[in-house]
Amino acid sequence: MKNVINQCKTFWNDEEGLTVVEYVVGAGLLVAALAAVFSGWGTLISNELANVF
Repeated sequence: MKNVINQCKTFWNDEEGLTVVEYVVGAGLLVAALAAVFSGWGTLISNELANVF
């Protein structure tokens, strides 16, 4: 029984999993921001090229 309690305490105090989740959330936000920026530029570039040709 003490082994199970010690394993639960170790799992509860382990913060490595939280760090991984933080990196994944940060990467997801970065990808979303880049997609928003480049999609806006894509429309602008398409319109400018249509005006040129």
